[in-house]
Amino acid sequence: MDNRDYNELTKKEKFGRLKEIWILFTKLGFLAFGGPAAHIAMLETEAIEKKKWLQRDRFMDFMGATNIIPGPNSTEMVMLVGYERGGIPGLFIAGGAFIIPAMLLVLVFGVMYVTYGSLPELTTVLDGVKAVIMAVIINALYRLFRNVIKSKEALLFGVSIAAVYLLGIGEIPLLFIAGALMMLWKNKDRILGKTYSLALPMIFLTFLKIGAVLYGSGYVLLAFLEAEFVETLGVLTEQQILDSVAVGQFTPGPVFTTATFIGYILGGFQGAILATIGIFLPAFILVIFLKPLIYKLRENKWLSGALDGVNIASLVLMAVVSVKLGMSSIISVTTALIFIGSMVGIMKYNINTAWLIIAGGGLNWIVQMII
Repeated sequence: MDNRDYNELTKKEKFGRLKEIWILFTKLGFLAFGGPAAHIAMLETEAIEKKKWLQRDRFMDFMGATNIIPGPNSTEMVMLVGYERGGIPGLFIAGGAFIIPAMLLVLVFGVMYVTYGSLPELTTVLDGVKAVIMAVIINALYRLFRNVIKSKEALLFGVSIAAVYLLGIGEIPLLFIAGALMMLWKNKDRILGKTYSLALPMIFLTFLKIGAVLYGSGYVLLAFLEAEFVETLGVLTEQQILDSVAVGQFTPGPVFTTATFIGYILGGFQGAILATIGIFLPAFILVIFLKPLIYKLRENKWLSGALDGVNIASLVLMAVVSVKLGMSSIISVTTALIFIGSMVGIMKYNINTAWLIIAGGGLNWIVQMII
């Protein structure tokens, strides 16, 4: 694999690299069901395991960094990988390729919702897809944990984070606490005294504001949407907000494409496009400034320790969320068998995730039709 810096390539080589970025992230945009944990797992499989575009430690640094800035974490991860592989053009191509398929699918559902007042029944297909996604997540978590948890101290730290999270501490405070604690632990010798060197505009603006300040999961997005569009502006009902988030959850790609659905309800096709641009624009801007800083963080002994702590906390939180997702995904004998078959297919035979997703969704639908 040619891992030369993007700026060292010829014009023809740059075009080829940007093309492969576009192909990969368009594929993920259509197939990345299951929310951020699933997106990151599929990204790890494609960009590291298969294409070897970057090392896992770099991937984990990206993951830790995106967890401490606002915006859609998995989409920002996609942008950072695109940036690493193809410079600034790669950032925008990766982000756009990942967002646009989901935006278009959500837009289709928005048109159906406004036209017919309801959404098609996709539950049986999605139950099969979710079982496959769980296998993808667990496989990626195994590889990432093996790369990050390299000592008894790191293992103990991770278990402690999981325990504290289960007691009810929020994700964002926990990430910052984990970063601070690991920074202090990794620099304990310095602390102890050893010496070392040390209307349409409103739609756009509302979603721009949400994209710029929102941390966390789809549940946090739901709270922001209710506050803005139900309580403050009074232009949507709570049911419409719930329907919008549901569409964002069960379509592939970033959950933030919920904005596309709401934008269409409020302002037709123009509203859908402006809402989508508004909510994702801050992420593009933040990633442009964030990536160079990640290298500087890793070079600084103090901040490198903080980044290690955030990385472990990010991975543990992803694992805890995956357990919760698994409890809601494996809901029948069929989905359990799909999950087991997918694990075998991924780990033993290296079957392409896309085929497993199609097979899982189709098989569960067929079984439900027969039953």
